[in-house]
Amino acid sequence: MGSFSAEAFPTIALDEAAGELVLVDQTLLPNEKKLLRLSKQEDIWEALHTLRVRGAPAIGVTAALAMALAARDIETEDYSVFEKRFNEAADYLASSRPTAVNLFWALDRMRGVTAAHRGEAVARAKALLLEEAKKIREEDIAVCKAIGENALTLVRKGDGLLTHCNAGRLATVEYGTATAVMYLGHERDYGFRIYCDETRPLLQGARLTAFELSEAGMRPTVLCDNMSASLLETGAVNAVFTGCDRVAANGDSANKIGTQLLALAAKRYGVPFYICAPTSTIDMKAASGADIPIEQRKPEEVTEMWYERRMAPEGVSAYNPAFDVTPADLITAIVTEHGVLRPPYTQSISGLGL
Repeated sequence: MGSFSAEAFPTIALDEAAGELVLVDQTLLPNEKKLLRLSKQEDIWEALHTLRVRGAPAIGVTAALAMALAARDIETEDYSVFEKRFNEAADYLASSRPTAVNLFWALDRMRGVTAAHRGEAVARAKALLLEEAKKIREEDIAVCKAIGENALTLVRKGDGLLTHCNAGRLATVEYGTATAVMYLGHERDYGFRIYCDETRPLLQGARLTAFELSEAGMRPTVLCDNMSASLLETGAVNAVFTGCDRVAANGDSANKIGTQLLALAAKRYGVPFYICAPTSTIDMKAASGADIPIEQRKPEEVTEMWYERRMAPEGVSAYNPAFDVTPADLITAIVTEHGVLRPPYTQSISGLGL
């Protein structure tokens, strides 16, 4: 179906003429490249919930564009009725994923537009909501590139870089967060050696990160999650970069399950562990990681997904949290679009003025 370019296969785009949200169906990668065209809120909710689109920034952009579509479909000239229905649609979309703060951040930004223009024409509010959604998408591209530029100051040419899950272009609009340093380094001939944890149980590292980096001309090496400590012990890795779904005010960071184990191993072997975090993922309402809700997913993802036959005895359940929280004391630095934050994070994060 052609190359996996941003033009041919945008991670997230809006077809205004058709009134459709255009998404890469990430559940089919790497074996099938398919674009979804969604216009109904129920279908967008399903795409978010089933991880057809995933990654904190991508979830936020998807939510913003979805709400622009939702606003367009509300047929009323009464602003109070319009805002009520708009907020109901936002509440519905918010129920799709509980952990990624970008979802709620984007929805709140869109709600803010409707609240700020009460008393004006509904048509104007719809136009402003579309403009805001487009702005959120463009901001994501700029933010990710800035994170990459800041991350490049932490590494040298020829370094070995290890990442977990997918915090790449597929989790954003372009560049990614944790992979932005890899994309920019590749463009500038840094010659990085790149390693990707496969990331059980949904295999985002093997299916998505390795796929998109390979498509961009890099040659990543995939390893099972339980092999990372062994790799770190060899000295082949000079830095670990991961993304995050939510950062608490004290620096504790929630990311895909297995991230905390990787941070523990990196600490043991003296390898810098960096969280790449757009400031939109920082939740000042969460004092620590204890305040971050962790999504529990169905056990079949562990026992049956990817297998022709069930790989655990019938009747055996599975513990399947989607995320874990890496304590701040395991994080060397948090890389944002505004710079590199160092401990103590309560001070450096509060200094952002969020």
